[in-house]
Amino acid sequence: MIAKPPKRPKSGVVVRAYAELDQYIWQFAADKFGLLVLVGRPGLQKTRNVRAVLGSEVCWIESNATAFGMYCRLFECRDEPVVIDDVDSLYSDRAAVRLLKCLCQTEERKTVAWQSYAKALEREDIPRRFATRSRVLIIANNWRILNANVSAIEDRGHVLLFEPSALEVHLRTAEWFADQQVFDFVAEHLHLIAEPSMRHCVMGLELKEAGFDWKSRLLERWQVDSKTILVAKLKADPSYPTEEDRARAFVQAGGGCRATYFNHARKLRPIVDPPRIVLKNPMPDVSVPRNT
Repeated sequence: MIAKPPKRPKSGVVVRAYAELDQYIWQFAADKFGLLVLVGRPGLQKTRNVRAVLGSEVCWIESNATAFGMYCRLFECRDEPVVIDDVDSLYSDRAAVRLLKCLCQTEERKTVAWQSYAKALEREDIPRRFATRSRVLIIANNWRILNANVSAIEDRGHVLLFEPSALEVHLRTAEWFADQQVFDFVAEHLHLIAEPSMRHCVMGLELKEAGFDWKSRLLERWQVDSKTILVAKLKADPSYPTEEDRARAFVQAGGGCRATYFNHARKLRPIVDPPRIVLKNPMPDVSVPRNT
């Protein structure tokens, strides 16, 4: 079952490949875009991709930023590129939304203002109004949250809806992941993953190193039903030499009849051949005693 993509803005462009996403980020870095909005599920390495291209020579606004804190930071970094990274709290703050609307104007030179009196501005010698040429890149996990409050910026820039396939995400994961066994297991079950994320590999590795039944836990994470998980465990058990032996064990374990075993076994079979990629720097496969 594939999860439905988030509601799309009318002007949004669907991007499914990392190579195309990288092109947009590089063009932003080259001053081609005044406003770029990047929306995509968590775990797709959106922030890392932006950091890799833009480096440290930008104004990053993230985490627990407030509207007032953002104003002070924008003044400090005026004329520099600005990246607003998944700060959902800002989008429900009227003062922050006013700042965003000013900052995202299509003019090259924009005026940003703080509407109310604040002693902190006097202490820091920050004016209540200033001009800036800053370009803006917004990173968000959910268009609905973003759009509910700042829809006015939608037609002022380029909105990218990053919706890569599970295979596309997995191929990019191969560039930095280091455990071949976990990587291959995820590859064999890409067709079961409704919401692609690089975190599947990370979670699998953590569970493996902690000594848990990491394969079953990953299947549970992908919301695979209990009978299919039982089949997966039987397939991973070397004490059953044939499919018929595993089918008999399935019946004895109360999973159902022989036909039920083979029906669930088909769910585990990849729809297409999984990618066979040898990782650049694979970790040694060290067995860890399973917790009991």
